[in-house]
Amino acid sequence: MLRSKQFNWASDEDGSTTILSLFLFLIALILGGLAIDFNKVISERTQLQVAADSAAHAALYTREKNGSEAAVAKALETVTDMLPESQFGSTALMTTDVNFGVWDKSELTFLENADSKTAVRVQAMMKQERDNASRNLLLRLIGQDTFDVGVESVYSTYFPGCFTEGFVAEEVVDIQSNNSFTNGFCIHSNQYVSMNQNNFFEPGTVVSMPNVEDLDIPKSGFDKNDGLQTALRGGKYRLRLLNQLPDIIESFWSAKAEHLPPYVSPGYYYDVDLKEFPGLPPDEPKPKGNTNSLNPYHFEPNTVNRMSCGGSGKITMDAGLYEQFVFISDCEVKFSNGVILEDVVIATTDTGAASLNSPQGLQIGRYDNCAPGGGATLMTLGGFRAASSLSVHNGQILAIGDIDFAANAGGVKGASFVSYGRIDGTSNMDMGYCQNSGMENAYRAPYFRMVN
Repeated sequence: MLRSKQFNWASDEDGSTTILSLFLFLIALILGGLAIDFNKVISERTQLQVAADSAAHAALYTREKNGSEAAVAKALETVTDMLPESQFGSTALMTTDVNFGVWDKSELTFLENADSKTAVRVQAMMKQERDNASRNLLLRLIGQDTFDVGVESVYSTYFPGCFTEGFVAEEVVDIQSNNSFTNGFCIHSNQYVSMNQNNFFEPGTVVSMPNVEDLDIPKSGFDKNDGLQTALRGGKYRLRLLNQLPDIIESFWSAKAEHLPPYVSPGYYYDVDLKEFPGLPPDEPKPKGNTNSLNPYHFEPNTVNRMSCGGSGKITMDAGLYEQFVFISDCEVKFSNGVILEDVVIATTDTGAASLNSPQGLQIGRYDNCAPGGGATLMTLGGFRAASSLSVHNGQILAIGDIDFAANAGGVKGASFVSYGRIDGTSNMDMGYCQNSGMENAYRAPYFRMVN
């Protein structure tokens, strides 16, 4: 008689491999899901971040000259092809995700302000509540259907120090010998900087160009130019202000408010007449002067003054103190010895190499040791040339052509020269730095950078 074998569930091992295989399969599925779906999420997050960065830059760039609605529209337009609806849905970036405000550099925080043009925050999202969450491929088999993904980008405007006080040129900046540069002063060329010897650079000065190896100095240049090696920096700037210069000058003809200094009333202009003296006090006799030149009394204060010479016409400004007005012309303007410009903007559309020129003794800005106010700006679609004894005190020269000058020793304190051509300076000058004081009315164009 055969005895039946009793089955022992506790000790029987038949089928255990199948159960173990199921556990291993689930573990492999989870690990594979983590690898595949997480990589998918990381890829989508990267695409969202690039799109948010691009939208933020486009929005802030557009906001400079346009309203907030146009800037937001530009931001959304910029990322249309970057966030295809088939993958990111139609709500990854919405108008409410683009907000203007102010970036607090000390606290590293963004403060919303709809009227601001200085910073923007853009948020891009793939979330359940927007019905566009990132959908998993494998993890959904274990109940994890989606992931939420969100990114943020903050852009802010800034003004490079070189454009506030310094010499900046698209072509060569050539400085000779025996010059002194104070802490904070900047020399920049988008080609290279050239100098001789016996120049002194205080700690904190900057000498920059795209490739510092292109610096043009004598063989003993570093030994004979104290502080130069420490001051060297690599970099390049787009000259945004000069790109805008033709439009700025053009706006003066109609006295538009956008680019006028605070001491000039917008919407009103005066056509200069050599026979009329609107700036003359009532109790003073009319000056006899040169009928082919201008003196301070020819200008109406607090107003845009206009003058057309026609063709290649020229006009001379006689010695005297000129203040509190804008002068726009198409003339070549010559400044006589003894011309002093304070709280004045003088602009010309003349494109000659010396469309603004002085034989000697021109003073740009008030000689007040960097006190607020009193600055002056010269603008030209041509070049500037001062043969000798130029003094600059919170003064600015903006030129599409070259800037060629010889300054007084100690005659430069607070200066911004920007040229699309060359800048050539002579020897024996002290370039002082005013820490932006007295440059309140200097013209600047914002630059844009990511801050968060």
